[in-house]
Amino acid sequence: MITLEYITLGTGILLMLMGIWGLVTQKNLIKIVIGFTLVDTGIHILMVSIGHIKNRTAPIIDDAVNASEAANKVVDPIPQAMVLTAIVIGLGITALMLTFVVKMAKDNNSLNVSNFKSLKW
Repeated sequence: MITLEYITLGTGILLMLMGIWGLVTQKNLIKIVIGFTLVDTGIHILMVSIGHIKNRTAPIIDDAVNASEAANKVVDPIPQAMVLTAIVIGLGITALMLTFVVKMAKDNNSLNVSNFKSLKW
């Protein structure tokens, strides 16, 4: 039986593979940035799915879960915090890449990597 854990793992791996394919095969700079974003999103989904533990609750200590039994009833909040941080960093990197793409497109009137002679040896 396919469970939610396998679906999220498969989705993360599929997004990463699609992004790597886009990075390697595309010549358009916008499509390369989209490929990077797909890889980034796939890694985030993979990290969340690996950090999930079945039959455990959110890491909130209140009336439902007291402090003495929290270690056995809640999931580890570190992977979730890492993914939130990685999302913010990925957004900044994507914005920076798009800024470079706009600058390169203005200078060369093209988004095709093959047309950039200044980048070649």
